[in-house]
Amino acid sequence: MKHTGWRKPTPGLGVAEQLAQAGERVAIPKTRAFVALKRVGAHIGLKAGDMVLLDTLGAFTQAQDWEEGQRPIVWASNAYLMGQTGFSLSALKRHSRRLAEIGVISFQDSPNGKRWGRRNVEGRIIEAYGFDLSPMAARALEFEELHAKLLAERERCQRLKREITVARRMIRARIEAAITSALRGPWAQFTSLFDELLHRLPNRSEPSEKLTQLLDWFKELQEQVEAAYLNATEVVQTVENKFETKAKESRKPLEMDPREVNFEPHILITNQLDYVMSNSSTTKIVDALVPGSQLGDQVDKDLEKWGSEMRSKPTVLNLPTVLQACPEFASWARDMGGFLQDWGDLHRVAGQLRPMIGVSEHAWNVAQDRLGKQVATAAFALVFEKHSAGEVASPGGYLRGMINKAGCGELHLERSFYGRLNGQAA
Repeated sequence: MKHTGWRKPTPGLGVAEQLAQAGERVAIPKTRAFVALKRVGAHIGLKAGDMVLLDTLGAFTQAQDWEEGQRPIVWASNAYLMGQTGFSLSALKRHSRRLAEIGVISFQDSPNGKRWGRRNVEGRIIEAYGFDLSPMAARALEFEELHAKLLAERERCQRLKREITVARRMIRARIEAAITSALRGPWAQFTSLFDELLHRLPNRSEPSEKLTQLLDWFKELQEQVEAAYLNATEVVQTVENKFETKAKESRKPLEMDPREVNFEPHILITNQLDYVMSNSSTTKIVDALVPGSQLGDQVDKDLEKWGSEMRSKPTVLNLPTVLQACPEFASWARDMGGFLQDWGDLHRVAGQLRPMIGVSEHAWNVAQDRLGKQVATAAFALVFEKHSAGEVASPGGYLRGMINKAGCGELHLERSFYGRLNGQAA
């Protein structure tokens, strides 16, 4: 079954003939050959019309045609193929030519250019001229290996895109939190760099090499933003610690000499950032700075009461309820920590997400100390969810308010979570 030479030869047709000869020496089932090809068809340049014609040709073959020593040759007429595919004669020739040039089929032409063939009593092809599908058998293993590589590349790209999404969200959240909190830092420059990287995000599939480079850029920017954010929040925390230190010092007994009483107004001078405290607990601390005030002792009593009550009060919340009621927090938690098995996993992720919404490390430590790790984690999840939904503008202040409610026995987290679940079902 050699090429007679009446058809104009091309390099592609020559390769197809060599593949047909190789396909005759292997035994590949028809189903396996077609599945292997279809999985990579688009990648090697096949069009939808090409696959329609190939399916029509494949239906003409029989199982024994794909055995070793045989060739699956189709000698169906143009009229038959046009009727089965709906193609015009020119379209039929175009699709068959592309299949041969790509190396999927080969042409076995008779001396007079006609297609014909015959089988023996066992159904095996004795002689035939037409479309030879043997190249598919020859390339089945090649196509299977290519499919495995494509799957691995797709998985790498998906992983890189997920990591880019996490880095992008962290950068945006921290820049927005810093600007909202009026923290000092090069946030305008970071915003410009961030916008530039966003313009480089692919609108279509990109190879993993380009995505890896893009991820490196995002991570580098994220490290710079995190460092600036950490420095800015440490300044704020320093101011907060100074307030607490002064509160403790103000509770010490004072030896006052009436001759040294100063009726001038008290002025606090600092070169640090202005720090505004608005909730009730911090207001108590500010009041405690006034000499002679008895509120300092009351603060100590309140803290002891809150700690003993919260450590003795069991929680009725469970992990699935928290995750279901806070889908945005759950999504971020899974992106950051993967599979969440228990409260320990959730607590660890909450500590990582804390800076994103502007909750200071001090506030988070106070929440854990007053509420316990499990309840503090559930409370943070609720704060994160409400902040993401635009319901809470100051997450740190909201968390402190929850601590205050817990101290008064008025914190009912289970009601909040079940309320959100009912809202989702409505």
